Amino acid sequence: MKDGDMETKLVIITGMSGAGKTVAVQSFEDLGYYCVDNLPPTLLPKFLDLMRDSSNTIQKVALVMDLRGREFFDSLFDALDTVGKENWLEEHILFLDAKDEKLVSRYKETRRAHPLAVGGLPLNGIHQEREILDQLRGRAQRIIDTTNLKPRELREKIVKIYSEDKQEIFSVHMVSFGFKYGIPIDADLVFDVRFLPNPHYVSHLQPLTGLNQDVASYVFKWSDTQTFNDKVLDLLQFMLPQYKKEGKSQLVVAIGCTGGQHRSVALAEHFANVLSANYITHVTHRDIDKRKGN
Repeated sequence: MKDGDMETKLVIITGMSGAGKTVAVQSFEDLGYYCVDNLPPTLLPKFLDLMRDSSNTIQKVALVMDLRGREFFDSLFDALDTVGKENWLEEHILFLDAKDEKLVSRYKETRRAHPLAVGGLPLNGIHQEREILDQLRGRAQRIIDTTNLKPRELREKIVKIYSEDKQEIFSVHMVSFGFKYGIPIDADLVFDVRFLPNPHYVSHLQPLTGLNQDVASYVFKWSDTQTFNDKVLDLLQFMLPQYKKEGKSQLVVAIGCTGGQHRSVALAEHFANVLSANYITHVTHRDIDKRKGN
């Protein structure tokens, strides 16, 4: 980093195995952090060298550091001492914890062995890990007890703590597509608009796309389109807050017509425009440039 640049935020996520570090790092990804899972503490100085490079534009980084033994504990403290000397870094340690009985229950549910008690009882590994991490827990800037938190609740808590300027991370991604090229595999909701009048059969509209105002006007002139529009928007305006409440960070809504050039494009643009009043929206027209025979 060059002098005068903004400080880089570095969040180190650590704590008890089974306390929710996977959910935590996913939450930081949603907040726009560059995330690295399970970085060995011995590699932290080299990672800092890469971050310090003047060409680097990353401003927010979250690292998950799991302790697998005493040697990792010692190297982590050395690495944290190094971090503390970097005046271009804003360091923050997030420690995730949970009561022993809850951690045991989670290990039984997942049928995983504790990393410090492979082949032994999970509780023995938990006790050993808690002893190793005791000093690190005292060094953390924030401790979150996940004993009574569901994954969604932990995610909401992290977003509330670390989001900037009440950052809104939930977004709606509208995707137009042509059924002849297949349904988008990442779609959460799919709407088929092939029943609407098709501009493809109108000679002066055929070479155009749904981004053209004449095509959009043609698509929306029909009562069936207007009824469909009202019903879909009513459905989305009901469902989106529920998805957001459930903890989803993005909803992908796919609108499909035959070729993905006219009707689906016009409707995807319209829905995104209406929803943008209350949500972050993105639009992708997957098949807009494909033509029959290509």
